[in-house]
Amino acid sequence: MFGLSVEHLLILLVAALFILGPERLPEAAHWLAQAVRRTREFATGAREQVRAELATELGELRKPLEDLRALRDLDPKAALGRYLMAEAPGPVSEVRSGRSPIDPDAT
Repeated sequence: MFGLSVEHLLILLVAALFILGPERLPEAAHWLAQAVRRTREFATGAREQVRAELATELGELRKPLEDLRALRDLDPKAALGRYLMAEAPGPVSEVRSGRSPIDPDAT
C-alpha cells in the first residue's frame, strides 16, 4: 500500500519501541489497527454511496443516451432511400409510377 519494505517496517518498529516503550507499544499498535480499519470502512461506505448516486444519475441519462445512439446510426442517404421507396399517397407515388404530378389540362 505504501511501498514499505520489510527493512523499513523493522526500523519503524524499533523506533516506536524506543519512543513509546514496551508498555505502550501494544496499545499504540491496537489504536493504529483500529484507525486503519475505520478509515477503510469509511472509504468503502463513501465508495458505495457514490456508486449508488451515480447509478441513479446514469439511469436518468440512459434514455437520452439511447436517443443519441439512434441519431448516430442515421444515414441521410439511407433515410432518403427509405422515404423514396415507401408508398406515399399523393404526388410522390405518381412520380414513382412515371406519371407527371402536373395536370396538363390545368395549364
